[in-house]
Amino acid sequence: MNTTHSSRDATAALLITILIWAYSWVVMKQVLTHAGPFDFAAIRYVLGALVLFGALVVLRQPLRPPPLLPTIGIGLCQTTAFQGLGQWALVNGGAGRVALLAYTMPFWAVLLAWLILDERLTPRRWLGLGLAAIGLVCIIEPWHGLGNVGSTLLAIGAGGAWAMGTVLSKRVFLRHAPKPLNLTAWQMLFGALALVVIALCVPQRQIDWSWGFIGGLAYSVVMASSIAWGLWLIVLHRLPTAVASVASLGVPVVSVLLAWVILHEQPTAMELVGIVFILAGLVAVSGIGSRAGRAKAG
Repeated sequence: MNTTHSSRDATAALLITILIWAYSWVVMKQVLTHAGPFDFAAIRYVLGALVLFGALVVLRQPLRPPPLLPTIGIGLCQTTAFQGLGQWALVNGGAGRVALLAYTMPFWAVLLAWLILDERLTPRRWLGLGLAAIGLVCIIEPWHGLGNVGSTLLAIGAGGAWAMGTVLSKRVFLRHAPKPLNLTAWQMLFGALALVVIALCVPQRQIDWSWGFIGGLAYSVVMASSIAWGLWLIVLHRLPTAVASVASLGVPVVSVLLAWVILHEQPTAMELVGIVFILAGLVAVSGIGSRAGRAKAG
């Protein structure tokens, strides 16, 4: 009975996490009517880092930073580049489209892990990369003149930066075994400081400290950057990794649907086809089917 309740709680946590992260892309788009992209990203992640350091204190985990240079590199990729490029892409791009392109991260992670960590590219992963490439072509629709090519490239660049941060994090865990929360807090702090520098150097619209901006900032810091991460840790702890990995693919899909309903960003037929190909590629890259087969065989 306890196991059943634990599984149900984890499933509920997973569904809530997907909704929070999916809606956060809509919020990030809406908040651009009140502030520039880099100002918002900088304020959000400075506050987010403070929340994480507060969690370290409350949980009595060590505050000593992990190895500095690798941690700074992760912060520049996973916080500065991913969030900066993603928020910038939203200036001219739709929330659902940008979220979908940013969530191509696993494909770039597979390629980077092959180049940096010497992880073998299996036939299944090659298949996933091929399906993803078809999906990207369907979404970008180059036969229509590439549309807003700047936003598209920024969103894909955000996914690539996230992937590089993931690969660098994996290498740090293999070599130094830091506490996950400690590494996350420090990389976010370094990444946020870089965003502050960018925000100070790049001309942007003046911040409108309205309730709309404050509400969007509160949602991003409290819900998306704090509560959702706590729920995600519960999911990873109580559910099989394969299940969590597949379910997390719901974030960009739900983002597209929410952007359609709330922002009236109706996807084209080719974009819907692209979503199907990208999701199929993600499943192939993650190796879900083969893991399930091995689990049954065991």
